Amino acid sequence: MNDLYIFRRAEQKDLLDIIRLLSEDELGRSREIFSSHDIKSSYQIAFDEINSDLNQFLMVLEKDTKIIGTCHLTYMPSLTFQGSRRMNIEAVRIDQTLRNQKIGEWMLKQAIQMAKKHHCKIVQLTTNKKRPAAKRFYEKLRFEATHEGMKLYL
Repeated sequence: MNDLYIFRRAEQKDLLDIIRLLSEDELGRSREIFSSHDIKSSYQIAFDEINSDLNQFLMVLEKDTKIIGTCHLTYMPSLTFQGSRRMNIEAVRIDQTLRNQKIGEWMLKQAIQMAKKHHCKIVQLTTNKKRPAAKRFYEKLRFEATHEGMKLYL
């Protein structure tokens, strides 16, 4: 399977494809705006900020030069667990036409390998309670629901 896919750091040319992936699911459709006009606004500012931070890795997954997946990785130093680093994974998306083919599993295994390479002791993520299939997917990869996540939207 690893001969079929390439993962790499996202580049400017990938931004519209990433936004497309973010907007494809039931939650993304209501909160993302997928158009080439909007790419020049807040998405561009966020992309530039992410790419300028060495502790951020906006991953894209390619197959035959087409972007088919993405996730946002953040390396975080922490005083807990004896000053260890952790990786946070956000915005995991696979092209809707390619789901349930173990592509997301392959992509997250690459992310976990990156965490190990960067000496992280914990890989953490959150998933929306409105996405029970995503929770089952993460549990298959041995993630445990050990905490109750909370958010305050401003």
